[in-house]
Amino acid sequence: MDVQERIAGIIAPSVEAMGYDLVRVSLTGNARPTLQIMAERVDGAAMTVDDCAEISRAVSALLDVEDPIDVAYTLEVSSPGIDRPLTRPKDFERYAGFEVRVETSQPVDDRRRFIGMLKGIEDGKVLVEMPTGPAAVPFDLILRAKLVMNDALLKAAAEGKHQH
Repeated sequence: MDVQERIAGIIAPSVEAMGYDLVRVSLTGNARPTLQIMAERVDGAAMTVDDCAEISRAVSALLDVEDPIDVAYTLEVSSPGIDRPLTRPKDFERYAGFEVRVETSQPVDDRRRFIGMLKGIEDGKVLVEMPTGPAAVPFDLILRAKLVMNDALLKAAAEGKHQH
């Protein structure tokens, strides 16, 4: 288990009990690393500065006790944004019908990048309808995936349809 997974395991129960979903935990940098906690409200409402501050206080207290990072670090709490990363199987269901960009850790059908219409997830495979045809990308091989910023996504966001 890497340090990011360990941190997620430490903080997820408290963050979820507070009414938030943990979207991503990312630790980057060496000398003074940055720990980025990306979260969203379970009720689908927009994240506020107060929400981020509340999560930050709770996460800081938990990590002070557990101390999983052995150097000084910077904590950032943010919301996913419109062109959000897709990190959990449920994200690939929830955002079916939007354009997605998926990168894999190793080639799938001789390619590592898939851009097209997200069709959901089935049997552990993310389904992407590309201009060249359909692709089934194993969830376990996904390195990064995010929604593509375009007019359809902006329109859905304005209408509140990209929320729950």
